[in-house]
Amino acid sequence: MKRIFIACLMALCLSTYAMGKNKTINIRVIETSDVHGSFFPYDFINRKPKAGTLARVSSYVNSLRKDYGNNVVLLDNGDILQGQPTCYYYNYIATQERNVAADIINYMKYDAESVGNHDVETGHAVYDKWIKEINCPMLGCNIIDTKTQKPYVKPYTILNKDGVKIAIIGMLTPAIPSWLSKNLWSELYFEDMVVSARKWVKTVQDTEHPDIIIGLFHSGKDNGIKTDEYEENASHRVAKEVPGFDLILFGHDHTRSNETIQNVAGKLVVCLDPANNAITVADAEITVTLNKKGKMIDKKVVGKLVDMINQPVDEAYMAYFKDHIDKVNTFVNREIGSFKNTIYTRDSYFGSSAFTDLILNLQLQITGADVAFNAPLAFDASIKAGTLHVSDMFNLYRFENQLYVMRLTGEEIRKHLEMSYDQWVNTMKSPNDHLLLLADTKGDQQRLGFKNFTFNFDSAAGIIYEVDVTKPDGQKVRIISMADGRPFKENEWYKVAINSYRGNGGGELLTRGAGIPRDSLESRIVWRSEKDQRYYLMKEIEKTKVMDPKPNNNWKFIPEAWTREAAKRDSMLLFGRAQDPKDIK
Repeated sequence: MKRIFIACLMALCLSTYAMGKNKTINIRVIETSDVHGSFFPYDFINRKPKAGTLARVSSYVNSLRKDYGNNVVLLDNGDILQGQPTCYYYNYIATQERNVAADIINYMKYDAESVGNHDVETGHAVYDKWIKEINCPMLGCNIIDTKTQKPYVKPYTILNKDGVKIAIIGMLTPAIPSWLSKNLWSELYFEDMVVSARKWVKTVQDTEHPDIIIGLFHSGKDNGIKTDEYEENASHRVAKEVPGFDLILFGHDHTRSNETIQNVAGKLVVCLDPANNAITVADAEITVTLNKKGKMIDKKVVGKLVDMINQPVDEAYMAYFKDHIDKVNTFVNREIGSFKNTIYTRDSYFGSSAFTDLILNLQLQITGADVAFNAPLAFDASIKAGTLHVSDMFNLYRFENQLYVMRLTGEEIRKHLEMSYDQWVNTMKSPNDHLLLLADTKGDQQRLGFKNFTFNFDSAAGIIYEVDVTKPDGQKVRIISMADGRPFKENEWYKVAINSYRGNGGGELLTRGAGIPRDSLESRIVWRSEKDQRYYLMKEIEKTKVMDPKPNNNWKFIPEAWTREAAKRDSMLLFGRAQDPKDIK
């Protein structure tokens, strides 16, 4: 018995000694996504202070680095090159200077960056230059170079943090060809995310043997557009179907999300999305236990979303970028004309509006087309009466879309509008129903109370029509005539002014709506602008000098006895005030 007791005691001592040699490593991983030029705590478009921004994220990251030292991993998930005029200035005006987005990534010492769809939208000249200017690796394993059949940027990167080996795999939504002109992504194609993830997780596991695998995906959670060719938002699908990931950091859909998913292998995967504009960051704490030989014996991942609103502004950061800020201010403060009256995007949801119709009319004027399509690109923007500055143009037109002229039949024009209004308005069964198709989406920064994306709510100029909200989907639109009174004929061909996002198939209004095969869209384009649509809109305003934007009143919702009161109710729900009766058509 004595020998057994001594043997047990020795075993206990050895076990205690071995345990004493175990090492616990704490790592913090921070993700920003869809920053959209929110670099500084000032809104250059609306000329007012801006919440969040990387100026506050920098303070937060600095505080973590004081506590965690080198064990902080800082990642950005793309869509950083578009949004505020800061981006536009360094993308298209000051092209000989290093892009401010590169300067900021380098200053903050990001460990890796992924590519977003709006980064690709800037074109090869801009994003290829930016990729060369950043000090950290650019990731995108499913962005394939057609010449080499290999990833155009690095598929993954490896970080070593205090003996812990971390692999970060980047991916981009494969829906790019359905939104952007081919010249912007020439000699590239975009592989299915699940297929690509399986391939690269295996490669990483077989060749790198990491302790932790992180996904950095510019693709939303789910519920995006799905076609036979692509799935827009597949981050959660990858988390479930591709074992190996410990943490997936995603974005693109501008919606905060913090969920832990069990994958097909029974393992838990933390999935975080900080939404947009650097108002929130994704923050994951990874705890790894290594034995005395440096082998991982345990790991735990805990995720949270942290608001940046109350973080202090990093004054050293602001001082470093003072010259950049001054240059952008000079650019946006230039006067270009004046408006006689204030215009609002909110009016666009309830009928013919001065805001949308100004753009439509300028599209017709620029292109000489018969018909023009346009949708509100900002939920609740306004441009005030008085002097117009370059900054106001970013409220008038939010994105760097090109302008197209396409050939469509009258029937295709009507079907395009049918799908638009089917996503936009409710089918009213009684006067007490909603006019608009609403849903509980207030936390979704792209829907904001609507069931569907407002940037797909196309209305038209050049034609006179009615939208009967009591009719079933696909039968609401009745086109009465051309705007000049000429007959509108479904079997005739018309020239239609349209933005490049829509012309390439974005929103599926031309494909699923009008019934045009996707591979036929290119052949329908008879003219395309060299520069972005905002540039041409600004030139027309500069030429006219004084603008008096008013609604065309060429279309309306009927029956008006129902729609007028319903519009007031829905306006109160969305905006906190009833729509002015004179603005409801």
